[in-house]
Amino acid sequence: MKVIAVIPARYGASRFPGKLLEKLGNHSVIASTYLAVKNSGLFHEVIVATDDQRIVDEISEYQGTVVLTSSDHQSGSDRIAEVIKDREVDIVVNVQGDEPFTASEPLAMILEVFKEDVHQKVDVATLMEKMKDPKEIKNPNNVKVVFDAQHYALYFSRSVIPFSRDTEKNIKYFKHIGIYAYRKKALLNFTQMPTGRLEEIEKLEQLRYLENGYRIKMIETQHPSIGIDTPEDLENARLYLKKMEQ
Repeated sequence: MKVIAVIPARYGASRFPGKLLEKLGNHSVIASTYLAVKNSGLFHEVIVATDDQRIVDEISEYQGTVVLTSSDHQSGSDRIAEVIKDREVDIVVNVQGDEPFTASEPLAMILEVFKEDVHQKVDVATLMEKMKDPKEIKNPNNVKVVFDAQHYALYFSRSVIPFSRDTEKNIKYFKHIGIYAYRKKALLNFTQMPTGRLEEIEKLEQLRYLENGYRIKMIETQHPSIGIDTPEDLENARLYLKKMEQ
């Protein structure tokens, strides 16, 4: 089973343009993410897929593999699909470029799902973590997920799900972490599907899979997700890095 990781790295993020080239310790955000994935030792190849020459130059400084893709892609999935369509690969792992603290353990857990899936029932695998802070649970930027008894996703939402009519119950809430692993065919098929009705409402592309009958396996992780979407997130990441280095 050939497994590669692709890191989509768009320069012009709407909330924080150029964030991937901001410094985080001794490296940029995108270089930190690339090195974390590369150093996991889990992949036959790690590729950064970008729309900007500045990111190409940055990753080239680390002798990394980087592909300059079309600037017309609407999503990271479309960018990854361009990179892999002519490559011999079985499983593709999508790690967001703004996740510099990506740990090897959850990546290994995702890959284990496909190793054990001998009947190929899993189309996509992704991560989730428990949420306890009520403010974080209510925050629409934190995507929540509910799943069935076999841990296949039933729905993703920016709203609080499940809704509890009985406040005395101890409800478990799970936050979706946007690291995905796909079978190559599932990802290529995804890019040919029209935008789904629920996807358009929630602005969550993973709903397109569910709306078209694809199965998404959820894996719980204990490793916190520290994505960088805003300047405040970057400052928090710098503080987190300093604590790690102490």
